Amino acid sequence: MMESQPLQDPTATAPASGVEPAGAGAGAGAGAGAPPAVVPGKEFTRTCKGLVVVLIGGYVLLQLLPSSLNYLAIIPSKTIPYVWTVFTAGYIEQVLPGAIGSSLGLLFCGKDIEPAWGRKEFLKFIILVNSICGVLAFCFAIALYYVTGKESFLVTPLSGFHGCLAGFLVALKQLLPNLELPMCFFWKIKAKWMPFFVVCFSTIMAFIVPDSINFLPTLVSGMYVSWLYLRYFQRNPLTGLKGDPSDDFSFPSLFPDAMRPVTDPVANLFGRMLCARSRPSELALPVSDPTKASRRRERGQRVLEERLAADHADDTEAPAHGHGTAED
Repeated sequence: MMESQPLQDPTATAPASGVEPAGAGAGAGAGAGAPPAVVPGKEFTRTCKGLVVVLIGGYVLLQLLPSSLNYLAIIPSKTIPYVWTVFTAGYIEQVLPGAIGSSLGLLFCGKDIEPAWGRKEFLKFIILVNSICGVLAFCFAIALYYVTGKESFLVTPLSGFHGCLAGFLVALKQLLPNLELPMCFFWKIKAKWMPFFVVCFSTIMAFIVPDSINFLPTLVSGMYVSWLYLRYFQRNPLTGLKGDPSDDFSFPSLFPDAMRPVTDPVANLFGRMLCARSRPSELALPVSDPTKASRRRERGQRVLEERLAADHADDTEAPAHGHGTAED
């Protein structure tokens, strides 16, 4: 099962492998291009635990009241009267492995993402991605019906948290691109390549297991929507500017360099369509020089880590002070 690791506390001691703590030596880190050091997370966030209760509760509800699936999942032939299902389907898991996998993915990804964004932005991201994925899944099912003529696309219930999990992978690529995520046994893959790997794997599985094609549109939609939001619309909590115009998070960066002849025209199209929204950020924070842009991101990340470390220190000192007062 995939595990993730949060930003390292800048006051933490360097591990035995020789990796320096994030923020130790701005010039050295920027010059060498070294990724921020990370350590295993201390605990899961309360927000993620609450969302896990929602996911497990949705699965239990389907087992107790199977007919509730008609009112919570997207069934394309019934979606027009039951419009709300495009918003609720993302939190309904129909099988136990899906409920367990989504819960674990939410916990391990969320403990890295939520501290960097904050609870409000984290929940906003989940609601936005799940809602848009629901609309796109409905449209894709209708399109497949008209193309193939198979009525199964109209009556198959569509639901699950996998679209949002795909969005989390894009967020991890932005926040911790060099974080190594254990896949199985001794094989690890960096977070920056995880979105591309998941798309390739899901596409192959769609040909091997035909029923799994129902998951592919939601996965691709989750990645596409999350990248668009993070690239052009999310407000940076440190600078107050919208989007992430750095080259490290461009559309071609989601794919291997060999695919640039295909991805570069798509990236240019995105730039022409949405450059008006990102222009204020580019004027206030020039990124013409990739090296300067990378150093600027590292400085911002160090500031974020220092804030997280200060908040953690306050949380640990408060209980100790209260205990001492009680003893007096």
